[in-house]
Amino acid sequence: MEVIEKLMIDDVKGKMFNAKVADPKNNDLAILSHYIHNRELENNPFRNDALNIGKEILEKEYPGKSVKKNDIEKAIRDGFFGFDNAIFQPIRRNRFTFIDLFAGIGGFRMALQNLGGKCLFTSEWDKEAKKTYTHNYGDVPFGDITLEETKSYIPDNFDVLCAGFPCQAFSIAGKRGGFEDTRGTLFFDVAEIIRRKQPRAIFLENVKGLRNHDKGRTLETILNTLRNDLGYYVPEPKIINAKDFGTPQNRERIYIIGFHQDTNIDEFNYPEIFNQAVSFADVKERDVVPTKYYLSTQYLKTLEEHKARHASKGNGFGFEIIPDDGIANAVVCGGMGRERNLILDHRITDFTPTTKIKGEVNREGIRKMTPREWARLQGFPEEFDIVVADASAYKQFGNSVAVPAIQATAEKIINKIL
Repeated sequence: MEVIEKLMIDDVKGKMFNAKVADPKNNDLAILSHYIHNRELENNPFRNDALNIGKEILEKEYPGKSVKKNDIEKAIRDGFFGFDNAIFQPIRRNRFTFIDLFAGIGGFRMALQNLGGKCLFTSEWDKEAKKTYTHNYGDVPFGDITLEETKSYIPDNFDVLCAGFPCQAFSIAGKRGGFEDTRGTLFFDVAEIIRRKQPRAIFLENVKGLRNHDKGRTLETILNTLRNDLGYYVPEPKIINAKDFGTPQNRERIYIIGFHQDTNIDEFNYPEIFNQAVSFADVKERDVVPTKYYLSTQYLKTLEEHKARHASKGNGFGFEIIPDDGIANAVVCGGMGRERNLILDHRITDFTPTTKIKGEVNREGIRKMTPREWARLQGFPEEFDIVVADASAYKQFGNSVAVPAIQATAEKIINKIL
């Protein structure tokens, strides 16, 4: 059977993506895309299932045709399935390998790929984040990492495990302080993968509050698990601020680094901060933005009243306007992330509302930052495509890691293990 036309990535999405990716237990497209980009792996965990999935797709595209293994491999080489049309393709000649857990939209991947790393496995269960990740990197992330079936596809012999794992309450944190105490949390799944796969290094990221969560017992449990149960050298975690690494955002996150005992690494220095002045003007849109980003008079009035109520009680809560020469507050999910990062932009000329709003468009030039401005605050390059609606884009960038800070730290890790 000859493959005459290519099934481009948008067609893959249209025909299969929504149905399959909506179910976090359905990993068909993840298996296929991972095999396409990792055919050179020994003991390839994707191969057999990927060929069966490819056969199913080809038989649907060419009903009545007899599809053989050679047809599937040729379709993959010809780019028939479309996963090699992404913007940031996996590199072939890599310096090191890594896996990307709780991947979001790939902030870790962007950083480590910039350093010459190749991603062998990625997981994320949010459907909208998967769309963004697939479009930009060509790999469909696997779904629910808590499932044994999903874990079974993680390859052996990768160098670095990356995970921006969610922080959950540990049911019995601190009572024993080890591996058993993490059961029922997503960190347990990370720890279990580390135990099985024994990567040379680990790089974990979490919110600053992890340090004091449950009076410090949660972090103590995590460190005891990594150090005592898994045998990794783990230096004291450090709070890293994105604004110190070239992005004008006051975003503090805790980084936890670890090295396998076979590396004989027993010291680690976090990266020096960049000697670079940054401000919001560096990321501000160069052109006039659509009217929809400007606040209505009614919305602005509500924010002002809300802030005044808190001020009368001695609280500092409420909206904030970031000057062009200032540093943005942390971009986070929810309305607070946008309301704490309003800006002044007087270039608007058309005050005709483009969405259903109460009142008029304000004449003071107060607007929300755009999703692209949030992307820049997180260090994503201009080529990174935003392919989802604004609400999802804000959520995705708010949940992401800050790429430059991750990259600076990852470079120190890679230099230790290579």
